[in-house]
Amino acid sequence: MNARGLDWPGLIKVGLGPARLGGLGLTPAQFWALTPAELALMLGIEPGTRAMSRDRLAELAARYPDRPAPPKA
Repeated sequence: MNARGLDWPGLIKVGLGPARLGGLGLTPAQFWALTPAELALMLGIEPGTRAMSRDRLAELAARYPDRPAPPKA
């Protein structure tokens, strides 16, 4: 979920899409019968994990800046 809500087109695409293309291969009835928690589990989304956004990437880059490798002796 993001500030604009759930990405329903993306969720439907991955839920109903064929497994050979990375989808779950569910029927529409199976997809709509799932709870959000069940769908998240099937998609491998861990509860409480933060999605990688531009702001999150900037936060991580500030916290862990790239440093050049030390010279080899």
